[in-house]
Amino acid sequence: MVFSEDEVERYARHLVLSEIGGPGQQALKKARVLIVGAGGVGAPAALYLAAAGVGTLGLIDDDVVSLSNLQRQIIFSTGETGQPKVEAGAARLTALNPHVAIETFAERLTADNAAARIGAFDIVLDGTDDFETRHLVNAACVAAGKPLVSGALGRWSGQVAVFTGRPCYQCLVPDVPPDAETCSRVGVVGALAGVIGSMAALETIKLITGAGQPLTGRLMLYDGLSAAARTVKIAADPACPVCGA
Repeated sequence: MVFSEDEVERYARHLVLSEIGGPGQQALKKARVLIVGAGGVGAPAALYLAAAGVGTLGLIDDDVVSLSNLQRQIIFSTGETGQPKVEAGAARLTALNPHVAIETFAERLTADNAAARIGAFDIVLDGTDDFETRHLVNAACVAAGKPLVSGALGRWSGQVAVFTGRPCYQCLVPDVPPDAETCSRVGVVGALAGVIGSMAALETIKLITGAGQPLTGRLMLYDGLSAAARTVKIAADPACPVCGA
């Protein structure tokens, strides 16, 4: 795979990294990443993955841009309120890097379309804010053998994890919490979305290029108020209905 002069200059800071270099940048260009949810996590992750040169980015979201999104979803602008998120997001990503192909799906991920959508990509980045969708994404990724990068946030804290088979996301969250919190209910500081979204993008880049040690089977917890982070190991649940024996 040959890079144009524009791409060589664009990715110059990657090409001199020993952990990425030419082979890693080629792997990025060949990669297909599906971002589920163009929201607080997905929006900044999409910007950095496009900037990094991921060859194909898929955006799936059935929502439209609202003013309340703009406090943290910096991929959108005021003039795009009311537009489908995937369309506005695709325009911004193409303007950022025309070498990246953007595939848009203005729909909600459901049990009917999850297998087809996820099966067409190499890696899935889930930034949705409801547990039903997260469980659906996880089950489809396990069934298709696709790595899953999961990011979530609320108030002042967030988390990122990587799942590649066992343990899976359902091992971490077996059931939907009865008092599940969403950003619309409890609020979220805008800059936190950039932190967690960027971390999710970084883990995706590491998976694609083989650089470093991804958070596979581990959960990184970040507390913005105390500026502290810790990483814990996720135990596989033998009785997990998704990945268990």
